[in-house]
Amino acid sequence: MLVDWGEAERALTGAVSVLTGDANGAYPSGNSLLVKGAGETLLIDPSVTVVAKGGAPARIDAVVNSHSHEDHVAGNGLFSNARVHVHEQDLPGVTSLEGLMDVYGFDDEARADFGRWVVDEFHYTPRPDAHGFTDGHVFDLGGVTVEAVHLPGHTRGHSGFRISTGVFFLSDIDLTGFGPYYGDAWSDLEDFDESLRRVRDEEADWYVTFHHKGVIEGRDTFVKMVDDFAAVIDRRHAAMLEFLAEPRTLDDMVAHRFIYRPHVELSFADSVERRSAGMHLQRMFTRGEATEVAPATFQAT
Repeated sequence: MLVDWGEAERALTGAVSVLTGDANGAYPSGNSLLVKGAGETLLIDPSVTVVAKGGAPARIDAVVNSHSHEDHVAGNGLFSNARVHVHEQDLPGVTSLEGLMDVYGFDDEARADFGRWVVDEFHYTPRPDAHGFTDGHVFDLGGVTVEAVHLPGHTRGHSGFRISTGVFFLSDIDLTGFGPYYGDAWSDLEDFDESLRRVRDEEADWYVTFHHKGVIEGRDTFVKMVDDFAAVIDRRHAAMLEFLAEPRTLDDMVAHRFIYRPHVELSFADSVERRSAGMHLQRMFTRGEATEVAPATFQAT
């Protein structure tokens, strides 16, 4: 079913348009990308807004997920006749709900609660027929190509997409003031750092984030935003080192809240804080910035 998106569809080129999510793509929604070629039409990251509207402004031949998080796969079930593609390292999160719970890394109780939530609120539909791609894979739509650029860290398979018409889709390298998110079991701080270095070299006329910022025009603006986004990692690290001026446990770090503000009430906040702080601690150990001064107690050196 073709759906008229009106002003919520923003054309960037004759082949590429952004299907803007509610509140400019703020979570739980997002900004999906529609790419039309002479042979096929592809939809990247169908959001909950796509589901709420009942479809897209074109017949969809293939759905591509930048990664397997709940807000990026919401429309996978809506386009039941379309092929689904995701990086092979995130394939388990698209093919089954249990696989998605593994990506998050929640305990049994949280798995059950969060599993119900992603089904109820994000319409999660397993796609066991999904295909895995790797870095550099090219989707040839006929006169327009979409190339996968592996940018791990947020998840193992998180990917951006380089479109031949001068558009680069950044997905959850969303360039917000919140900064990079690397709080899942399948997240990695070192990988995220490297992905930010890699994506900074991308040349495009338009850069599109899944959340908040939406369309960014011009490389100079983009580079500044990437640098500001990456700087959040260093600020978190410095704040944790300052906190470790006195001996602290990982529980102390979780309670202090370095990722989320203290008033934010999210069921998974402590889990994210624990994983994120653990990654920064490992970075400190590698750099010789902190040491374990007593069992499970750490202090800056």
